[in-house]
Amino acid sequence: MSDERLLVDSHGRVLRDLRVSLTDRCNFRCLYCLPETEAAQNFYRGHWAHLPDSKPILQQWVPRASLLSFEEIERVVRIAVGLGIQKVRLTGGEPLLRQGIEELVQRVASIPGIEDLAMTTNGFLFPQKAKSLREAGLHRVSFSLDSLDRQNFKKITGRDGLESVLQSIDLAAELGFHPVKVNAVIIRGLNDHEIEDLAVFAKERGIVMRFIEFMPLDSARAWLKELVVPGREILTRLRARFDLQPVSNTNASSTSVRWSFRQGNGEIGIIAPVSEPFCGHCNRIRLTADGKVRTCLFSVTEHDLRSLLRQGADDTQIEAWLDKVVYQKEARHRIGEPDFVPASRSMSCIGG
Repeated sequence: MSDERLLVDSHGRVLRDLRVSLTDRCNFRCLYCLPETEAAQNFYRGHWAHLPDSKPILQQWVPRASLLSFEEIERVVRIAVGLGIQKVRLTGGEPLLRQGIEELVQRVASIPGIEDLAMTTNGFLFPQKAKSLREAGLHRVSFSLDSLDRQNFKKITGRDGLESVLQSIDLAAELGFHPVKVNAVIIRGLNDHEIEDLAVFAKERGIVMRFIEFMPLDSARAWLKELVVPGREILTRLRARFDLQPVSNTNASSTSVRWSFRQGNGEIGIIAPVSEPFCGHCNRIRLTADGKVRTCLFSVTEHDLRSLLRQGADDTQIEAWLDKVVYQKEARHRIGEPDFVPASRSMSCIGG
């Protein structure tokens, strides 16, 4: 593959990772994404003397006619792979809410050049679809698990679904998905007391537990920096409890700093986009469920690919369009800087 065929931004970063959102809908109402439950509102009221002045993002679901079809998604992925994309992750919202998702997985898995096809899910519907997803060609799966306590899980997610998620994690390992990764967003005063327990969970099951800093991506725009538990604090606590050794990471664009247990199985990952940004080696681009391209998780600008697809553009025109869009990729996200502006949509609409 020649250099001319690669997606390169103005900062010299070569894009290899495409995140594809299949739907903006979700069957959870997580406090850090769609804080619509009474428990979520009570939590934020306890930290805000006054509610934020900025208006919350109004959650209006994308009309189904505006969602990209499987044929459109397959076409975009095929073109992107031809431009050097090697890793594809299917996200949401909750991707398993998209009817017929097994068909899409099979379509994407058949595209030559994809080295890694993964999915991020809350796991609630995974048991019903796990075997068919594996047979369709899905390589890996990551789950969201922010608490091991049933009541705290319900408080965070708005759903009494802990047992379903635990079942899904075990099932994924049984079916040969490897590695099985579990993501926990850590929020001070909510689930930070469970950090060590989540690490024990990873060690006992031989999975990868990734601790993620709380980011300003909630629809209510109620995020507070004071609620962020810095990655270094998480790591300090874990090293005080466990004998950890660093894991060499050959992927320069990895978002996590990795550690393994010297005795036993399992791995720990620390993802610290707020306190220790990794923007300088970001190689990701995102496609929303309604066909918008985002060059950064925190972009305030979206690029309309759906219109181009539906107006009859050929592959060469779309390749040229992607080249121009990628070249505009932001240098960094600016969280914590005076001129930071929240993302134009909440995490559920953007895709993980």
